[in-house]
Amino acid sequence: MSILSENLRYLRAQRGLSQQRVADDLILTRARYSKYEEAAAEPPLEVLLRISRYFQISIDLILSVDVRKIPTGDLLKLENNRVLLPIKVDGDGESYIEVVTQKAKAGYLDGYADPEYIERLEHITLPFLRNGKFRAFPVGGDSMPPHRDSSMIVGRYLESLNEIAEGRTHVLLTRNDGVVYKRVKRNGDGSFMLYSNDDFYKPYEIKSEDIIEVWAYAASIETEEFEPDDLSPESVKEMFMELKREIADIKRK
Repeated sequence: MSILSENLRYLRAQRGLSQQRVADDLILTRARYSKYEEAAAEPPLEVLLRISRYFQISIDLILSVDVRKIPTGDLLKLENNRVLLPIKVDGDGESYIEVVTQKAKAGYLDGYADPEYIERLEHITLPFLRNGKFRAFPVGGDSMPPHRDSSMIVGRYLESLNEIAEGRTHVLLTRNDGVVYKRVKRNGDGSFMLYSNDDFYKPYEIKSEDIIEVWAYAASIETEEFEPDDLSPESVKEMFMELKREIADIKRK
């Protein structure tokens, strides 16, 4: 049995429905619907959309996650009565912020929709962040000052790419580069340009279909005290000398 067929059988049984009732509601024949539960056929996209709305669960989850492991009350509700993201809530019903640490970041591309993976992440709460789904991501490198390797960016989940604010910073989960934090601008042809705050790094293009998740900047957390750069004449001279040595090493190779 496939994950889809197992999920269909479970979701139908959980609601106490017969195959005939579900097939009628989905405007399908019982024979056609039963093939989906038996993994004898795969539903086309338009039928998957109807199934998603009927059972109030996203296509992404129904195709890739064992929904028997998901407490449906702990899912983020989206438009059209769908649910998508596994979330954690406290005793007052406020959602926790999942923290994707540097260690967890490497596996985030594979585990972003896995409830068990999200469950293992660390959790925090910030009282000034309400009315949304938030997640914290580590910043890598020096391309997005003033944020550094010691920074955590807290993002607010966006359901649609149409919600991207032009020229503002976002955390993106991408198929090729994993998790990136960049300033996003529309390209006008269904793609986006990603910019760094440091002009030394050139912008690059990303296609819409290569963007899996988008989180709009909501807050940042610094884990180390800010130390201004040492730009004394001595330090500048040392940097040039180091650069000179590196160039000489390259020429010798």
